[in-house]
Amino acid sequence: MSAAAENTNASAKSPRPQSGFWAEMESLKSPEKKEVAELPKVGAAAPSSDKIPLPDGKPTVIVFLRHCGCPFAEKTFKQLTTLSHKSPGLHCIAVSHSSAEATERWIPQVGGVWSTDVVVDEERNLYAQWGLGLGSTWHISGPKVLYSVYRLGTEEGIWNRTTESGTRWQVGGAFAVDEGGVVRYAHVSKSADDLADLQAAAQSVGIQAQEEEVKNKAI
Repeated sequence: MSAAAENTNASAKSPRPQSGFWAEMESLKSPEKKEVAELPKVGAAAPSSDKIPLPDGKPTVIVFLRHCGCPFAEKTFKQLTTLSHKSPGLHCIAVSHSSAEATERWIPQVGGVWSTDVVVDEERNLYAQWGLGLGSTWHISGPKVLYSVYRLGTEEGIWNRTTESGTRWQVGGAFAVDEGGVVRYAHVSKSADDLADLQAAAQSVGIQAQEEEVKNKAI
């Protein structure tokens, strides 16, 4: 079989990703429910997996993002990449549950990775392993959340971007793990606009951001 024929057959078998309006609607559908583990406690051993093996010999900050396109995910990712640039002794990891293709397109739009590693977890298994489940309607679209979207756009120029994949229902969070694999900081978003204090996360594992503080203004 020719390469062209193989590519044609592969394209026919692979579903095309949603885009535009239909992708936005897809992100509002109820996703598959996962068996969510207990939230890792501060002072306890951090979960470890093939995608995020811990301990890795360095203090680590792990951020679990909402979907690519979410303005709160964008703000958090920018804070994390700034932290990674200012703190070379810190291992920074961002976890995305949007597809690898959507994540790769989104990253340059929001400023690049700097020294941050990005892990794609489209099945949301890592989220579940770290105790992060699904939010409620109030969590993603309560009046305070909607007002925070407006403020983030008008004050910082961060607006909603097109959602190509992922679910709006996934709860985000952040954790700091020391070089011995012990959790020293844990934050689970109580609402979509409840962002982690990444400077505090870094400080919990003995890291001070160099030259410039990482801004974590309350929205």
